[in-house]
Amino acid sequence: MQERQCKPCRGGIPPLARQQAEQRLEEIPGWALIESATRLRRSFSFDNFMQAQAFACQVGELAEQQGHHPDICYGWGYCTVVFYTHKIGGLHENDFIMAALVNALASGA
Repeated sequence: MQERQCKPCRGGIPPLARQQAEQRLEEIPGWALIESATRLRRSFSFDNFMQAQAFACQVGELAEQQGHHPDICYGWGYCTVVFYTHKIGGLHENDFIMAALVNALASGA
């Protein structure tokens, strides 16, 4: 999935159903469905604040390139990333593509 790119979502479509989201979740290790399967979340661990901040910035740069922006929270030793598609109030295929891209970023791929 990480070789794919986000395609603009203009809204007007339903978010993925829980079952669809659960199936796609298998392709993105480490991520979890939250808030009634309307969001994807993963926390990454680091040795210090600067590593967590650097990773948050890398995720932000990737998100800007793809035009699909997560909620990012970081502090000493952690960075938590949450994806969902604001225009549809839930999950879209783009969220899973971005999660796979963030996984690749974290693994140095």
